Amino acid sequence: MTEPLSLGTSVRRYACALAAAALVAAGCGAPDTVKKTGPDPTTGTAVPDKPSRPQTLHVVDVAGNLQLTQGILDNFQKEHPEIVSKIVTTKATAPEVPSKIKAEQAAGHLDIDLVLTGADALAAGIAQGLWMKLTPAYDSKLPVLKDVYTEDAAKMQELAQGYGVAVTEYPAGPLIMYNPTTVPTPPTTAAELLAYAKAHPKKVEYAQPRNSGPARTMLMGLPYILGDKDPRNPETWDRTWAYLAEMAPYNPPYPGGTGQTMKDIANGTVDIIASTTGWDINPRALGTVPAEMKVSQLKGSHWIMDAHYAVVPKGIDKDKLSAVLSLIRYALRPKQQAITFDTGYFYPGPAVKGVTIDMAPADSQDVIKKFGRPEYDDLIKNSPKETLLPADAQVKAFDLWDQKVGPVAK
Repeated sequence: MTEPLSLGTSVRRYACALAAAALVAAGCGAPDTVKKTGPDPTTGTAVPDKPSRPQTLHVVDVAGNLQLTQGILDNFQKEHPEIVSKIVTTKATAPEVPSKIKAEQAAGHLDIDLVLTGADALAAGIAQGLWMKLTPAYDSKLPVLKDVYTEDAAKMQELAQGYGVAVTEYPAGPLIMYNPTTVPTPPTTAAELLAYAKAHPKKVEYAQPRNSGPARTMLMGLPYILGDKDPRNPETWDRTWAYLAEMAPYNPPYPGGTGQTMKDIANGTVDIIASTTGWDINPRALGTVPAEMKVSQLKGSHWIMDAHYAVVPKGIDKDKLSAVLSLIRYALRPKQQAITFDTGYFYPGPAVKGVTIDMAPADSQDVIKKFGRPEYDDLIKNSPKETLLPADAQVKAFDLWDQKVGPVAK
């Protein structure tokens, strides 16, 4: 498990790819120089149930997903040597992978067989025409997704438009993390949070939303809390922009990522920060944030859900594709999904039905037992859930925050 600062790095990459996706969608189309070396990505033809010989698969992670799924990959290789001889994993940034894949496709030689991504590289790759459409073309090679997914994962799967398969999912935030020593009575409403910020200047902090998962979920969650006209359209967020602008003079400088906010609450620089379930459990489990820190949810909150996806570049050959589809199918088995509880990084994590914490590895069970929150079960069950904004709306929200609230506005 990496330090939470690596999680901050991954979320900083998120917006860059979203911006790239929006720009490409506006000015470019699918690459017309792709040399197809494999089956037609829209028909699902010519893909055997098993490859003709064991394959070496090259998997690139741009979302920190290997923290959740490395054990699944290891198990697959061990249990199915007739399908894969080796799985090579690397990590990269979400913005750099689409351009690398596009160059490989143009050259007719792919070195990447599978990408594990959040909505960032998923969106960028869709805009540039890089990904194979896995469903419905290859439904026969996958589980019946509508039958195996949880209700929340099914909603996140819709965002993939058939170009990816959700492998993990969680209701991220917004939450606020607070130091109970300095905040014995935490804010329970948006108005109380604003009042606390005014009464305690520089003690309420969140990072720049385009670079931070917790800040992003806070930004997308406030329109529901404050009752804006259309929470899916940032240009209608009159109450949210007014609220954040009113708070801005009392916020400390906005950090470039979530990791700094965790350091700041740990060392006492601030009292309250934006958080998510993963950014609550995982940093406390790793000792980056003191275990005694608390979290709460503001009245009227809706969960903003997040997910990770398996996506496949166009042009891989039929044996590679056969192995990849077998791996994805395997990863969606309940026993394997239980591994994704991990150390709370994407809590809960599993995308399929019927996966409970008692099915997880002993280490994961111990972490969740010690650092999880008993109240999460009820909050996840009883609070409304919303998907992330589409890529273009996210870019617009980040730009408007810059103009109306953040460093540009100041």
